[in-house]
Amino acid sequence: MILKNIWFDKTTGFDIITKSGYNVYSKLENGGKKVPKPVVAIVGRPNVGKSTFFNYLAGRRVSIIDDTPGVTRDRIYAESEWRGRKFTLIDTGGIETTSEDYIKKQMARQAQVAIETADVIIFMVDLKTGLTAADEDVAVMLRKSAKPVIVAVNKTDSAGDLPPEAYEFYGLGMGEIYPVSSIHGLGIGDLLDAVYEKFPPETDEEDDDDCVKVAVIGKPNVGKSSLVNKILGEERVIVSDIPGTTRDAIDTFFEVDGKRYMFIDTAGIRRKSRIEEEIEKYSIIRSWSAIDRADVCIIMIDANDGVTEQDTKIAGYAHEQGKASIIAVNKWDMVKKETGTLEEYRKEIYRDLDFMDYAPVVFISAKTGQRVERLFELIDFVHNQASFRVQTGVLNDVLNDALAMVQPPSDKGKRLKVYYMTQTGVKPPTFAVFVNDAELMHFSYERYLKNTLRSNFGFEGTPIRFIIKEKGDK
Repeated sequence: MILKNIWFDKTTGFDIITKSGYNVYSKLENGGKKVPKPVVAIVGRPNVGKSTFFNYLAGRRVSIIDDTPGVTRDRIYAESEWRGRKFTLIDTGGIETTSEDYIKKQMARQAQVAIETADVIIFMVDLKTGLTAADEDVAVMLRKSAKPVIVAVNKTDSAGDLPPEAYEFYGLGMGEIYPVSSIHGLGIGDLLDAVYEKFPPETDEEDDDDCVKVAVIGKPNVGKSSLVNKILGEERVIVSDIPGTTRDAIDTFFEVDGKRYMFIDTAGIRRKSRIEEEIEKYSIIRSWSAIDRADVCIIMIDANDGVTEQDTKIAGYAHEQGKASIIAVNKWDMVKKETGTLEEYRKEIYRDLDFMDYAPVVFISAKTGQRVERLFELIDFVHNQASFRVQTGVLNDVLNDALAMVQPPSDKGKRLKVYYMTQTGVKPPTFAVFVNDAELMHFSYERYLKNTLRSNFGFEGTPIRFIIKEKGDK
């Protein structure tokens, strides 16, 4: 179908807009083959053991556990893993669909948002109390969602055959049921196998291999959508002064000079205490997921605010995930300038984000377009740096020079010996360092070696990871 120079491809779900010099085509995050980290929501009526189950899978006490119904009044999320597949796990407050209590109604609304966000839902019921009208109400809500649902019959405290009293839960009409014990960990493996089978297929990126994926991240109202719109030359993403307008991560493909980019405009990430709308909390999950999927992160800082605590957390997450990054100081047109203002501001950023002193800083205005064109140059640059490989021979020549210049540390008469180094991966550049005793590798010497690699090979805009191995380790 062609309408005013817009082509809609029914196969891919992209709308392709051809202009002079570039093509733009957009899709929602789940619109094409690309699938983010699966999201699993645990729902059910109050006091069936959802938080205990959540903590068991998360591997630590994340949710508050109490026998009083309604203790978990908010959703809490964590990362878990099963059969090599990582997924985001959401704990929700108990659903009471008939309650007129304001807090309980809000909890039900938040659980509904969790259901809408999830790829797979674990519907938890209680063997001890049996099937209730509240369980049936929740089942109706889940059937309307059309999402894959796995029924977990909790508080089944013995392994083996399904207890006779559990059979009534087949009456929910939701297929197979799985007896589990959140406290004792019984039946968890079978349940997770069933959840795993319902995950979206793993990301198939064969048609995106030549595409640089760029996540635009930052706290709310910093200008992320405005930047994407300026890059695209049109309003592809809704722009508003109300924080939290962008509810989902939106993928927008952009092609220029034969190079393909995918810009992921994410919902703003703010501190938990500042989140007032329940929908926005689920947007945060999608934003973290967008960082996970990206090759390059543009970390946007508001020039009027400087680096805030939340900016530090956002940048820290990108750093921990090994993402090549660019720090874009937006609204630079609104800052009063004197001689040296720019360089002084740059120093302040590196002082506040000292763990990310490798990332280039660019001062832009998404509103006026000031220096926005430089972003493509920087995106290409940091992506190439993150993808750079060093031959093992050259790498060890540099290593030997570094060892000769600064002697490795010693402890209790035993000195660290660094035998050799080899690069094992890219994005981020990852190196296996073989030593006599991993305990002797002090963080300061590790930092010295990383700085040596940067001074010789660049690696600008990307973290560097070391895997310290003792000789003989596999």
